[in-house]
Amino acid sequence: MSSPEETGANAPDSPEGTADAGRTGDLPDVARTSPVGRLAATVERLRREVRAAQLEADGRALIELAKGILVERLGCGPAQAARQLTELAEQAKVPQLQLAVEIINQAAHDRLSEVTSTFLSATAEHPSKDDVPAVRLRAAESGALAAGDTQAVADSLLQHALTPLGAVAVAIWAADADGSLSLAGSAGFSAAEAHRWRYVPPGVATMARRALTDRTARWADSLADTGLPSIGHAEHPDGGRVAVPAGSGGRIHGVLEIAWPSALGPQPPQVVRQVEALAELCSHTLETHTLPNDCHDVRGTADVRELTDLVDGLHDPALVLVPQLDGRGRLADFRIHHVNGRFLDPAGRPRGTVHGALLLEAYPLAAGESGLFQCVERVYATGEPFRARRMDLTALVDQVPLSAVADINVSRHGGCVLLIWRIEDETARLASLLQHAQRLGRIGGFEENLLTGETVWNETLFDLYGRSPAGTPVPLEELAAHAHPDDAVAIGRFLRTVLHHRRPASAAFRLQRPDGVTRHIRVVAEPVLDADDRLFAVRGAYQDISAQHWTEVALAVTRDQLAHTEQQAHERNRLTLQLQHAIMPPDRTPLRAPGLDVAVRYRPAETEQLVGGDWYDAVVLSSGLVLLCVGDVAGHGIEAATSMVVLRNALRGLAVTGAGPGQLLSWLNIVAHHLTGGVTATAVCGIYDPRRRVLRWARAGHLPPVLVRDADAGPLPLIKGILLGAVPEATFEEDEVQLEVHDTLLMYTDGLIERRDRSVEVSLRQLLSAARTTSGTLDHQLDRLLTYSRSDTDDDTCIVGIRVE
Repeated sequence: MSSPEETGANAPDSPEGTADAGRTGDLPDVARTSPVGRLAATVERLRREVRAAQLEADGRALIELAKGILVERLGCGPAQAARQLTELAEQAKVPQLQLAVEIINQAAHDRLSEVTSTFLSATAEHPSKDDVPAVRLRAAESGALAAGDTQAVADSLLQHALTPLGAVAVAIWAADADGSLSLAGSAGFSAAEAHRWRYVPPGVATMARRALTDRTARWADSLADTGLPSIGHAEHPDGGRVAVPAGSGGRIHGVLEIAWPSALGPQPPQVVRQVEALAELCSHTLETHTLPNDCHDVRGTADVRELTDLVDGLHDPALVLVPQLDGRGRLADFRIHHVNGRFLDPAGRPRGTVHGALLLEAYPLAAGESGLFQCVERVYATGEPFRARRMDLTALVDQVPLSAVADINVSRHGGCVLLIWRIEDETARLASLLQHAQRLGRIGGFEENLLTGETVWNETLFDLYGRSPAGTPVPLEELAAHAHPDDAVAIGRFLRTVLHHRRPASAAFRLQRPDGVTRHIRVVAEPVLDADDRLFAVRGAYQDISAQHWTEVALAVTRDQLAHTEQQAHERNRLTLQLQHAIMPPDRTPLRAPGLDVAVRYRPAETEQLVGGDWYDAVVLSSGLVLLCVGDVAGHGIEAATSMVVLRNALRGLAVTGAGPGQLLSWLNIVAHHLTGGVTATAVCGIYDPRRRVLRWARAGHLPPVLVRDADAGPLPLIKGILLGAVPEATFEEDEVQLEVHDTLLMYTDGLIERRDRSVEVSLRQLLSAARTTSGTLDHQLDRLLTYSRSDTDDDTCIVGIRVE
């Protein structure tokens, strides 16, 4: 055992002697002379000597590598190369180790060389002799490549490359095929913390998992801000953290995670590139890493021949894909290594045409909207399987795209990717259609694909419509155009229930055939949802119920006599509806205004007991200006309807004064508060100047109008305006909007968007999405908004639309 004098003599010679003095040199005299103190000093000295020996070994490895490069370039022997290296270092006045690293960088042209060049070009001052980026990066590489396991790689990275960046800990995660992560190596974390995080099951959200799933680096100024757990979160909760995928050749083998002791600000590009280079260095070690016994490792165990034998036994078309790398070792494409006997090409090509070809050569459109190539690339990188139902497969044959719908299954097996598809059989689809027709008791069956717009009818349905079987089927959206006008409300309710509420529904209407015959028809339909609970098709049937209808007419007299008492109870609501329809007809002739296309729509409540107070108005004033307004009186019944009449007529009379919309709403507020028994209402009032194409508008507690310009739709900026009738006197803020040619402005009441299960913000976003869809004329656009309204509150709906011509 070394004496205290020997320990004290050796401490200053170590490059870490100053830093370690606080641990041994500052011990009290009694502690240093005790046996325990001498043992601690000896252990510390031996630790420094081992570390110095490791640094010296890494440096010697780099110098020997530089000598080998000189031997190859100069064609000399090892002794001459050593002398040449010494002379060059003396001439350049740099340490021999730094010169050796520069020679290696010039010969390698790899990621570390690029990182070093970036560091040197971005550093105004020359680094110190002991902290040259090129030296420490190459030393880290040398230590990693010479390490026997991933743990040694973690120690080398932290010691050589990460400590100068301020990092205090590093973890190297190995990714398994089932999505789990195992801690392959760590440095800077306590042994207990490393043991606790030795395995992360699939589905647990961590920083490393996010980087693996997104296949991109995740930088966080503070780990606590991310809300994600990770190794060392108790030791460095407020420290910066970065997780970088470690992979090569398009395949991710794991994740490199680095921890800082304090918050991490924005990092310069050279630091970001250095971290990425270190992650790529880790991937070479992770390729040969063996997972612990409690992790199921399937990486590298699947033999290609065994996989092809397995594929040949499948009953679905399958392809075995192997990665195709470019000259820089990056994933460029996948080679179709094997095609099984059940292979069925969407374009009808034989197996030999596809076998051996690149995936993007055989199916170039796979990189397009379907995203099939991206799915295969992701599965190969992360090992997580991918499944999808009803994906479009498109093959390009002689510049003609041929498509098919198939169920897709993609999985990774060792270094290969297995792609299985099951193409939808047309015969099976028609047989399924017939089965559904029999189950629902239909005469004429149909199926409409909402994704592709394809509508399929059977022959009986063509005969029911009086159309030739060679004709074009009528989609559900055009059903009202072939029915009696009085049945439009029932058809609209039916379409909303099926397409938007996604519930089975039925409706009766009068079909007007091309030959002049009118038939009473009942339509029954049910929505079809995919695996993600999204509507993609509608199946249903049309049934001729003309005979049943006339039978019901014959029995109507008896039912009317029995329901006389009930009829009297509904008489009041019927009169209210008539009053409302007399003032606010559902259909109205478009308003004629110079340079302006104006259309209005009114849809009464579907329940007679909920007659509301929604109203609209659109009139050209004597000044040439156009008055546009919509409003909604609170409540239902005869009181709401009569209050609506008072407010609407009052606003018309006040508008002839030439006052602005804000003043008009102020006067209308007085009317609502004093002259209508204290009712409350919301309204939007606008005055449009056709000459300047300027709209002045104000609001009283109402939703702002929606402006549709080109392919964009959005509400006008919200301005202040209290509810009508809430206070005796109120002022209303005005705003102006400069409209352009082809702009469309929509004013509406809340019956268009209100839903019981969603907020107004969500319903408004759905309305904006529907308004962006081009629908030809303004009338067609308003009809479409009413038909596909997602409201379920059984409230009245008013829409005023203007389009600048």
